[in-house]
Amino acid sequence: MNVLVFDIETIPDVATGRRLYGHHRTDLDKLSDEEVARIMFQQRSQETEGKSEMLRHHLQKIVAISAVLISGKLYKVGSLCEPETTEKELIQRFFDLIQRLTPPLVSWNGGNFDLPVLHYRALLHGVVCPRYWSTHGQEPFDKKFQYNNYLNRYHERHTDLMDVLAAYQPQAFASLDAIAILLGLPGKLGMSGDKVWEVYRQEGGIQRIRQYCETDVLNTYLIFLRFQLIRGRLSQEDYTRECIRLRDFLTAANKPHFDAFVAATIWPPQV
Repeated sequence: MNVLVFDIETIPDVATGRRLYGHHRTDLDKLSDEEVARIMFQQRSQETEGKSEMLRHHLQKIVAISAVLISGKLYKVGSLCEPETTEKELIQRFFDLIQRLTPPLVSWNGGNFDLPVLHYRALLHGVVCPRYWSTHGQEPFDKKFQYNNYLNRYHERHTDLMDVLAAYQPQAFASLDAIAILLGLPGKLGMSGDKVWEVYRQEGGIQRIRQYCETDVLNTYLIFLRFQLIRGRLSQEDYTRECIRLRDFLTAANKPHFDAFVAATIWPPQV
């Protein structure tokens, strides 16, 4: 199996918020990041008539990218880079993996959220990845990207499980937590995405965010294995083997959040 299952976590891009809303308020440079973020949330609430404070994609700053990466003998579960790594280095590492390995990408809601955010932040930082953006086979070895590339919604170089399982119908979308629980998986452990900004401002918060992101990726990967089973890409034996392989990897890692995930899961997940 060759795959990169990924998830990102974000916080408000307060630097851009200061520039964006500075012409309305001359005192933004004097305000704390927390106060600027509050203004950004309030502005978004006004734009949506109180329906949501979730910031637009281009106003999100990435603080964690977690992944399950399987490529040949390479088998890794965790977060990219170190907690103190800059956003540019973090995004560069993600796209470097794609440039080097060309793995199929798997996400939950990645087409609607994660990838657009990554696009905007790559644009901001000048992160280069010709392989990811290829669509028309500019070079001979990339000709196949004309018909199967990362950007097309209906291609398999990126499988957004939420999108595919809902038959691309927004009214049928379901949350990762809901489908994980439906399948007997742990779902969200310890926190949720709307708490990331609050946790980020706490001492040691970035480590908690990375751990949370990693458990989201584990849920996504196990859902992906079940998806591969129902469409005949994995036999029942292969499915069981891959689930147990993940369990053994997590157990050997000896990390509390992995141990909690293992303990909350029936191995292999029942069919």
